[in-house]
This record gives sequence, structure tokens and C-alpha cells, in this order.
Amino acid sequence: MSVRATVDFLLHDWLRVGTLTDRERFADHSRETFDAVLDTCERIAREKYAPHNRTVDTEEPRFDGEKVILPRATHEAQQAYAASGMLSAAQDYDIGGMQLPYTVEAAANAFFAMASVSIGSGMLTTGNANLLMAHGTALQKQVFALNEFAGRWSGTMCLSEPQAGSSLSDVATRAVPDGADFEADPLGPRFRLTGNKMWISAGEHELTENIVHLVLAKIPAPDGKPLPGVKGISLFIVPKHLVDAQGRLTGVRNDVALAGLNHKCGWRGTTNTLLNFGEGRFPVNGKPGAVGYLVGKPGEGLRAMFHMMNEARIGVGMAATMLGMAGYVASLDYARNRPQGRPIGVGGKDAAAPQVRIIEHADVKRMLLAQKAYCEGALALELYCARLVDEHHTGEPADAELARQLLEVLTPIAKSWPSEWCLEANSLAIQIHGGYGYTRDFPVEQYWRDNRLNMIHEGTHGIQALDLLGRKVVQGGGSGLKLLAGRVNETVQRAIQQPALAEHANALARALQRIGAATKAAWATGQPAEALANAVPYMQAFGHTVLAWIWLDVALAAGAAQLPAAQRDGKLAACRFFFRYELPKIEAWLGVVESRDLTCAQLDEEAF
Repeated sequence: MSVRATVDFLLHDWLRVGTLTDRERFADHSRETFDAVLDTCERIAREKYAPHNRTVDTEEPRFDGEKVILPRATHEAQQAYAASGMLSAAQDYDIGGMQLPYTVEAAANAFFAMASVSIGSGMLTTGNANLLMAHGTALQKQVFALNEFAGRWSGTMCLSEPQAGSSLSDVATRAVPDGADFEADPLGPRFRLTGNKMWISAGEHELTENIVHLVLAKIPAPDGKPLPGVKGISLFIVPKHLVDAQGRLTGVRNDVALAGLNHKCGWRGTTNTLLNFGEGRFPVNGKPGAVGYLVGKPGEGLRAMFHMMNEARIGVGMAATMLGMAGYVASLDYARNRPQGRPIGVGGKDAAAPQVRIIEHADVKRMLLAQKAYCEGALALELYCARLVDEHHTGEPADAELARQLLEVLTPIAKSWPSEWCLEANSLAIQIHGGYGYTRDFPVEQYWRDNRLNMIHEGTHGIQALDLLGRKVVQGGGSGLKLLAGRVNETVQRAIQQPALAEHANALARALQRIGAATKAAWATGQPAEALANAVPYMQAFGHTVLAWIWLDVALAAGAAQLPAAQRDGKLAACRFFFRYELPKIEAWLGVVESRDLTCAQLDEEAF
């Protein structure tokens, strides 16, 4: 099983990324340049990341009282990634970018996630810089974003707080104008921030010479009191080390202090921190508060931050996908080489017969095929969403708007579905290894531990479900859902003409009707508490329907492509598995949605 062959098929035979080179922005590119990028990233991932995946799991980050210590391999991997140019891959030539389609960038970054998601690549740094390119001033772009794209500096996103978690309306970090320096600093309106941020990935390290924190904080009302809810939440650039207008370090440490390292179940190679802003450990000019520069307008911090969060959600989905893929590859190799048991013949088992490899057992094939269906399907979903990003940014205006609407509806699925079902793939990989899978002699237990984070960060499973059912499928009169339904029906109409796929086409058409009916039934009373009580089962059914559509479309492409027989048969079998073993699950999920079942919502806490 070749992951690269799967990526190539999805990019070229299914998504036809070569057609993007007809657009002015990508005109200098070709299949050869795309392949060269993939080759480079695959090689760096193989040489600098994969050999050290266990090292960064066992040698956790530690604080020596002055700085955070990470393994040497992490430094070398990060340097190799920065040198590859991938941090600025999608940026304009005139700022050092490659003007690479995001679809190809996402595919290339997949190799790093598979080799060692724990080491990390540049998702947060690139997302941080991309946000500044969209919402920052010209000087903020020049000083902060360009240094991040160059790999000199790294970036974070600082949203959550110990007392607030995912509830951003309860953010308590405060920002007040910095006296006479408020309007005098060329880097932007200057504020002083005080507060605490929790779960900050890469919040403290020595991998780069500076760290650019993007921090959500509330600007108080004129009377000095905090504004309720999300009002007043603004976005600030808070660098670890202060810099001048030319991007040079001034030698002054900002008042951002490490309060603690979180010790995690997995993903241990990346620091995860509690940061204190303005606690007085590194006072700037003898005044309280960490120096921060306003990004955009006061009170519009959430709007700007969602630019980074939505981008990160696709990145999380890809990370979950590739961790699942890593487990699939490992368990497939194990199953092909592990002899155990004997085949079941007409008269039962022959104890005198030689052992067979476990891949010859039907149940092991079931677990392998489930992993293949989950992981290759998820990879197709993530690359499809990446292709929508390219369409949104470079397509004709009407097509760009359609892509934006589709992406709005699909983003919760792109984040949540792989994080649930590729985690299940990792569980199946452990099962195939048997007792050995539960030991550290094999990598599959680490893949599961690393993947368990993806249902939590960048918006938990429940939050994605509330976003999907509470906003995305009903906004604009359900225009996004109708648009998606149109795309699904296009695939159904093509597939129903193929005898081998007609069964699946009809099943998908029925599933789509069930989703539409369940959406209406959930909101029939107009009561959000009733509609959203079963938002997660709704999202699970919605996601399975989307993946069935993706698999049917992929199967159509596989049938038309010039693929080796084994590769084609594998994709058609995975499609068949998904339709026969997975899609029927939506009936149970949608049952509680349509009836607005309140079993969970109304249970008194004493009953637990």
C-alpha cells in the first residue's frame, strides 16, 4: 500500500489539480513542480521526522528554570522544514513564496503529519502569519508575518483560559491602552495585557529566535468595567521579545512568562503551555502588563481569529487522517507478516496444517478494510476541502462564492469526522497487533495516543456539532446545505449509470433525503435546546453521508483512471465496505435527532 500513490491519484485523477495551472497565479507550475514539492516533503519527513517519532514521545519537553529543553532532533526537523520553503508555500513570489496551490501544500504537509505529528511542522505559524496578512497593517505584515514565513520566528494562537476553556465569552484577559505609547508605536495601537492563557501549543521553546503570540483579550468599557459576552474581545500581537519597526530584536523581553508545561497523553513532542501575561516577571519600562499591538479594529478580534481557527480545523483533520493512515500502514505490514491460526475449511480447522498469516482471516481483513475506508476517505475529504480553498481564492467570482459556501458547511466535518473515525482506525490497528499492539514495542499505541487530541483541540466534537446544526446548515435559508445536496446529486446521477455503483448511488440518495428530513425535524419546534440536544449524532450522520458521497465520487474516478488492478480494486472495495458497513449507521443517529429525544438533556445530575 503506497500512500504516495493514493495522494497522486487523488490530486491528479480525481481533483485534477493540473487544471489550476491554467490560472494566472499558478501558471509557472506544472505536474513536475508539484511532484518536486511532494518529493522534497516526503524525503524530509522520512529522514528528519519519522526516525525520531518515538524519541519525542519519550523525551518530553522540560523546563530547566530558564528555558524549555527539546530533543536535538526537533530542532533539526524544524530547521529542515523551514528551509524547504513550506512555511510560505502559498504566498506571493515577491515575499518569498512559491504561489503553490493550497491543495498541493496540504498534500505535501500530510507526509509530516504521518511521519511525526508530535514534532509538528508549521500549521500554527503559517496560520498566524496568514491571519496577519489578511487583517494586519502593512507594517505588521512586514515585521511579523514575513519573519514567520521565513522561519525566523514562530507563532501561536492564545484563546482558551483556565477558567473559560472553550467559552470565549468568559475570556478575562484584559487589554488597556499603553499611556503615551498607545498611538506612538509604528507597529500599531499599543496596549498592556494582563491575564492567563491555557493550552497554548508551542507557547514556549527555543526553536526560533522569537515567538509571536496572537492573543484574544477584552478592552474594557469607558467606565473601566469588562463588557459582557464577546463584546470588546479584540486581537493583539504579543511577541515574546519586543522588536522595532525593522523587525530587529530590541533585547527587551516582553512580560510573557511560562507558568507551566502540560504533560499530555500524546503529542508529547510539542510543548503545551500555560502562559501568564503581565504578571510582572519581565516588566517592560517598569510598567505592568505585556505589550501587545492591536490587530484590526477594537471588538473584532473573534472575526479575525476565526480566519486562523478555520484554517487550523482543516489542518487538524489532516493530522487525524495521517495518524490513522500511519496506523493502517503499520497494521497492514504486521498482518502480512504475522503467522497465526489456520484457515476454516469445509470440515473445520486442520490442526496439522501450517499456520497462515493473519491477513488471511476474514475478521482481520474487515479491520484493515475499515481502516482503509476511514483513512483514504478522510484524505480525499481533506484534499477536496483544500481544493475548495483554491477555488475560493482564485476562481471566477461566482465559483469562488459557491466554494466559500461549501467550505462553510464542510469545515466542521473536515475537522470532526477524521478525528473520530481515524482514531477508530488507530484502535483497530492496535487490535490487529493483539497484545503486542498494547506495548511500546510497536508504534500503533503512540498513534492512538497522539490522535486522541484531535477530537478536543481547535473546537471540541460537541462545539463542531453545534456549529454544524446550529449555524451552518440553516444559515442563509439553508443555502449551503442545498448547495452540498446539489453536488451530491450530481455524483448520484453519474454513478447510477454504472451497474457496479448503482446500488451505492441509490443508498446515497436515500441518505441525503434522510439528512434533509432530520434537519427540518430537529428545528420543527424552533426551540434551540430541543434541536441541538442531539447535535453530535446529527453530525455523525451528516459526516457519514458526506464520506459516502466522497467515496462514490472517488470510485467513479478510480473506474475511469489507468490504475493498477490491485489499486483500483482496493478503492472499489473500500467504497463498497463504506456503503454496506458504515452508511447504515445513520438510521440510529438520525432517529434521536428527528424525534428530538431529550433522554440526555433532561436527566437530572443526581441520576448519574
